[in-house]
Amino acid sequence: MGEGASSIFTIDENTGDIHAIKRLDREEQAYYTLRAQALDYHTSRPVEPESEFVIKVQDINDNEPKFLDGPYNSRVPEMSPVGVIRTALPNMDREARDQYLLVIQAKDMVGQMGGLSGTTSVTVTLMDVNDNPPRFSRKSYQFSVPESLPVASAVAKIKALDADVGPNAEMEYRIIDGDGLGMFRVSTDKDTQEGVITLLENLDFETKTTYSLRIEASNRHPDTRFLSPGMFSDIANVRLTVENVDEPPLFSSPLSKMVVSEAAKVGTIIGTMSANDPDSTNSPIRYSIDRNTDLERFFNIEATTGIISTAKPLDREINAVHNITILAIESLDPAQVGKGIALITVMDINDNAPVFAIEYETFLCESSSPGQVIETISAVDRDEPPSGHRFFFSLAAEAVGNLNFTLRDNKDNTASILTKRAGFQRRQQSLYRLPVLIVDSGTPALSSTNTLSIRVCECDGDGSPQSCGAEASMLAAGLSTGALIAILACILTLLVLVLLIVMMRRRKKEPLILDEDRDVRENIVRYDDEGGGEEDTEAFDMVALRNLNVVRGGGGDSKVRRDVTPEVTTLYMPRPPPYKAAPADNNGIFREFIWDRLKEADVDPAAPPYDSLQTYAFEGSGSVADSLSSLESLSTDSDQNYDYLSDWGPRFRKLADLYGHTDGSNIFSS
Repeated sequence: MGEGASSIFTIDENTGDIHAIKRLDREEQAYYTLRAQALDYHTSRPVEPESEFVIKVQDINDNEPKFLDGPYNSRVPEMSPVGVIRTALPNMDREARDQYLLVIQAKDMVGQMGGLSGTTSVTVTLMDVNDNPPRFSRKSYQFSVPESLPVASAVAKIKALDADVGPNAEMEYRIIDGDGLGMFRVSTDKDTQEGVITLLENLDFETKTTYSLRIEASNRHPDTRFLSPGMFSDIANVRLTVENVDEPPLFSSPLSKMVVSEAAKVGTIIGTMSANDPDSTNSPIRYSIDRNTDLERFFNIEATTGIISTAKPLDREINAVHNITILAIESLDPAQVGKGIALITVMDINDNAPVFAIEYETFLCESSSPGQVIETISAVDRDEPPSGHRFFFSLAAEAVGNLNFTLRDNKDNTASILTKRAGFQRRQQSLYRLPVLIVDSGTPALSSTNTLSIRVCECDGDGSPQSCGAEASMLAAGLSTGALIAILACILTLLVLVLLIVMMRRRKKEPLILDEDRDVRENIVRYDDEGGGEEDTEAFDMVALRNLNVVRGGGGDSKVRRDVTPEVTTLYMPRPPPYKAAPADNNGIFREFIWDRLKEADVDPAAPPYDSLQTYAFEGSGSVADSLSSLESLSTDSDQNYDYLSDWGPRFRKLADLYGHTDGSNIFSS
């Protein structure tokens, strides 16, 4: 019995020998505790008390050494002194080789025969130290710079190389000598470690064409252990050549302020703008005004001298400041244009008279007493005198003897209107007009007469107007609300009747053909007033056809077209007296008129290429007039050639078939 009994250990029941039936591993369990007892073979009774056995497993060398945390990585600064891991080579250089792989073996039994061993790897990485100075790849550099390059622009970039990495490779650049110390500066690009040369002032090819700089590159974080072998920086020479650029003209002053009086006459000289060509060519300059900044053309500029003068009368109250752009153009190269600003301030003169500040609505209570202030007035003036406005108020000359009202100047640019009596009655006079004279303090002084309307009202106990004017009095005296409503209803009814009459008259004058914009190919004019012959004359006046002089309109070159929409006045003529049948002799007059119109249409090359079928429905079966249609007017002996209609496309094919030289049997087949 005990731990491992029967599973690991067994006992011989005859001899009492204990045997192990499995392989024992001391590293898993070093001790086992067993209990045993001797029994009588025949009776199975104990012959002695139970005994306890402790089995101790003895260790043998059955496990090799192991590195628990392997493989290992180690970082050692280059040039490090001897440490736990010793270097076999002196002055190991990271720039030559930055990593080493070591295999470490461990043996037990102090390395004696029969011992076991284990191995692991150690990767040794050399860390960088700042042991390399920066070096330029060249000792001199040369760059070209256009003179038009803006200030703060990058001119060139140079770079020194450093075999170190990280912070040990960070560099600083500085200009230590040269004639461009005030024109250029150098800074370090943090990302690329380049030296960036930037421009501090504008370049001018005509002043200086070349600049030279001596630039030093050094480590930002030097290591004092490695400074002794020699200089830990490098120097390069940089030559900058300025390129000539054709520049636009430059104004001596980009912004010129000028002053002119608004009373200045047209042609008054205001000032002068001056520019010159900065290039060596020294091209002549021509001046002009950018009219986008002077749309109303108030000013002119002399093209050769730059003298600015007025071109129109000025008004400070409309525009007190004019900001115009002056263009300076090179005569030899008009593409080169310089711009300057002329800020012209218009000085004020006293050319506006003062007026009421607002449109006053003054009410006067019937119960007002003498000396009562009924209105306080003020004035405005569009002018702006340097010392401010000062207005003087008085009654106009025609109101000096006024017995109803008086005016008091308050000496603060306001005036009070006061009553001179009591007993105002709106039934007697509901409205008073009081002329007020306002004078300003300008030189010369200007004045204006403004009329103040005063309406008499019935007021409540607090002096608030309730009803004003004579109309309100009349309504209160005679008419009731019902009477007023009845009067308004009658007026509205009359207005509706008038509108209906006007609409009916206009509808009678509308043309029968309303759509005049449509493309008329075969225009059939139809008058829907059929009758029983010549006796029916309600829809057309035959007098217009008989009077050929009126229809022809005086002759000459004017041609009356009959192939257009009839005029409204022709369709609706005043009804003539009952028409009697015309004698047979009058038929010739109509026939002559019709044929004249047809001939004009046939020989007119500018006439639209379409026919006009006009049907006059007043004709009945008893009419002696011939047909007015031109569809049958084609004759084979016509001297007019219409073959060109076939060249005008499919839209004119119908007319080409009708008027072209084709077989007569096929003319009306389609």
